[in-house]
Amino acid sequence: MSESSDRSGSPQIALAFASCALIWGTTFLVISIGNDTVPPMWAGFLRLVIASLVMVAVVRLGGRRLPTGPALRVAAIYGVFLFGINLPLLYWGETVVPSGLAAVMYATTPISGALVARLFGIERLDPLKLLGALVALGGVALLFARDLAVPATALPLLAIFIATVAGAIGSTIFKRGPKQDAMAANAIAAAAGAPFCLAGSFLLHETRQMPTHLAQILPIIYLALAGSVGAFVIFSWLVRRVPVSTAAFVGVVVPVIAVTLGTLVRHERFAREHVFGSMLVLAGLFVAIVSDRRSHAASTGH
Repeated sequence: MSESSDRSGSPQIALAFASCALIWGTTFLVISIGNDTVPPMWAGFLRLVIASLVMVAVVRLGGRRLPTGPALRVAAIYGVFLFGINLPLLYWGETVVPSGLAAVMYATTPISGALVARLFGIERLDPLKLLGALVALGGVALLFARDLAVPATALPLLAIFIATVAGAIGSTIFKRGPKQDAMAANAIAAAAGAPFCLAGSFLLHETRQMPTHLAQILPIIYLALAGSVGAFVIFSWLVRRVPVSTAAFVGVVVPVIAVTLGTLVRHERFAREHVFGSMLVLAGLFVAIVSDRRSHAASTGH
């Protein structure tokens, strides 16, 4: 994708949004399936190592360079938040939380992204987007309402919510940093995040054996190549061209795909408060999208 397509309505921007949504819509299910056969933190570590090696190879074969200096520091910090904190929490959370519900929780990323970008002083938070944030957070509160009485469920849900905030912080840091090649930056980011997954594996006393069966290998390979090399590289490219809060709206489509797949493949069902909470989250995100489009129209004079 070229640097020239910076317009939010360009075909490349639309394709990037669609690609991320389709890939991430499947990854929640694949993580859930993978957790059946490989301990979550160990699986995350293997995924990141594979992804980093593949991306380094692609960068080198393409005659490009890995980041150095300030760009290297930003890529590493981005990796700590997005892969070192975000990914382990998501993997661990999905050992208990159904993949569809995890995706709904993760859909609050646009709100987290907008709030974090405002705190970093790089984006403005208008009243309509703030209203959307409050509605979505009300939905999150409803999602937690029943599970707060059951720590075994509440903690994994909280882990996924914290993962969304960590992801928003990482994306914002990357946005503020020097412009750099998305593939090269993510190669460093995956390498920076891998030790955190490995440390988590030791802390949880997981068994750390190399996968030998297809049921163990395929989810890790898919998540490494499609989830990390594919979607995260595309998302990094997208973050450099549109506001962080706008890029994060890809999370609105992801739950629809994830819930559908979770129901069809894993036969997951939502409790009543989960359904209503999910509807509030998506309603809040819709309000935020309307706000974002109004702001864009005002800035372009349309």
